[in-house]
Amino acid sequence: MRPGIIEKVTNELRVTPNWQDSVQARAAFSWNNEASALAGLPDGGLNLTFEAVDRHARGPQPDRVALRLLDRAGQASDISYRDLSLQTNRFAHLLRGLGVSAGERLFVLCERSLELYLGVLGGLKQGCVVSPLFSAFGPEPIATRMRLGDGSILVTSEALYRRKVAGIRSGLPSLRHVLLFGVPEGEPMPEGTLDLHALLAEADDSFTMAATTADSPSLLHFTSGTTGTPKGALHVHGAAVTHYVTGKYALDLHPDDIYWCSADPGWVTGTSYGILAPLMLGVTSIVDCAEFDAERWYQILERQRVSVWYTAPTAIRMLMKAGTALAAAHRFPALRFVASVGEPLNAEAVWWGLEALGQPIHDNWWQTETGGIMVANTAGMAIKPGSMGKPLPGVEAAIVSIENGQLTLQGDDQVGELALKKPWPALFRAYLGQEERYRRCFAGEWYLSGDLARRDRDGYYWFVGRNDDVIKSAGHLIGPFEVESVLMELPAVAEAAVIGKPDPLVGETVKAFVSLKGGYIASPVLHDELLGHARKRLGAAVAPKELEFVASLPHTRSGKLMRRLLKARELGLPEGDLSTLENPS
Repeated sequence: MRPGIIEKVTNELRVTPNWQDSVQARAAFSWNNEASALAGLPDGGLNLTFEAVDRHARGPQPDRVALRLLDRAGQASDISYRDLSLQTNRFAHLLRGLGVSAGERLFVLCERSLELYLGVLGGLKQGCVVSPLFSAFGPEPIATRMRLGDGSILVTSEALYRRKVAGIRSGLPSLRHVLLFGVPEGEPMPEGTLDLHALLAEADDSFTMAATTADSPSLLHFTSGTTGTPKGALHVHGAAVTHYVTGKYALDLHPDDIYWCSADPGWVTGTSYGILAPLMLGVTSIVDCAEFDAERWYQILERQRVSVWYTAPTAIRMLMKAGTALAAAHRFPALRFVASVGEPLNAEAVWWGLEALGQPIHDNWWQTETGGIMVANTAGMAIKPGSMGKPLPGVEAAIVSIENGQLTLQGDDQVGELALKKPWPALFRAYLGQEERYRRCFAGEWYLSGDLARRDRDGYYWFVGRNDDVIKSAGHLIGPFEVESVLMELPAVAEAAVIGKPDPLVGETVKAFVSLKGGYIASPVLHDELLGHARKRLGAAVAPKELEFVASLPHTRSGKLMRRLLKARELGLPEGDLSTLENPS
């Protein structure tokens, strides 16, 4: 067993952390004080892109690199804050020239290219409600989201349009304009589309920002339900304050950092922390156009001298699966902070980061609905591997239970639902067209996350499971994450997932699905070793009764482990919404 805590000594860290956690610092924190660091629009309004881009373009270092785009060959193209301001002005100007009004829904379906960033940031300048989509979505998920969002403008490439949009366009009556790029030279534009780059070339690079305020709608992020249609969570421009604060305190961004968020902007993390938060802090962001490849990722960390890296547990486990020799072949002298989000991070992965990267991996917790990081292991905190960390400044969290409509605060080490006291600037304002579902997210002044957790005596929060993932066996409430973490303690295990199976005697029994690291082979001996280890660590009541080896486990493209899909397949139940599944086949 490893020790239970990774201590930090501030004067031994390469950079003094932005957040020094203390009772006094928390008492002194104010959202209004933090908002004063932003510029605001001349008429007292607020706009995400103005704060992320134009504030720096008009500041003392307009030529600082905002985006460093890496093509598939690894060649870099740098875009300064000044350039990004001018190019997003052109995009916003062309929208205005097409008669696009503030409040219209603009969808962006792009791989990680400059056009994606122009679409998101330029659309926000014109006051559009912007919704980035996964480029890997198939036609039906795209159509579903665009219909739910009443999308009137789409930015996409010729290849994606031809493969995924042309066949569904007749079913999108609100779609007025398709802005296309990447049409092969000499070929005509597809019917009913506009040449994005031709319009950009003609557009003025000066632009008067739309009159947005902190309460103006800004971003529309879709999050899948377990069975029904996706939920469209609507956010506002006031979220700029949360992006600024969490980028500074949760990710510890400093002006000279080279930052890389490996999340796709089709996921809320890729927008909030791949586009907006790093730009709010004026840092340089790495944008990699290629998909995951362990060697390529290590090279990016090394050659680009990445200092702060934000990634997902799935990617970390894939790196772990690739073996320690590959990591040992590289050096990461600039890397000083690594964070993860999407699924709770097992303790073994936190320790692996310390051994392979020279830095422990800092887990944090938030949701599409919260709009930003709420609970985190920050740079100056001691880490308890396996914990989500502590609430950030300005965030009041609690463990609650609700019975007969009454909310009760739970004490330390009690399991309950993780709740957050509202308001905070990035809290979502609606589920599009689902008012009753939105209302059910709140109990008085508390936002109810649907995640079960506990808080220890030191104020650290520990994830137990989603309400609908928790296993009830013979009176025990078993959190999947706890069981999975124990299985991952053995060196053979790359990843584990557990589900509850109906049992007439005890209610549910625990079944585990395990994928192995390279070099290990599934066998009856290993099967029994894993079950025996779990029984020894967890006790017979909590340990799995069944274990099945699988080649891989199902994830969403945002890295979330799809336990409910494993359960549906195991029990022959409907599989529900699979639109965000990483590999739908």
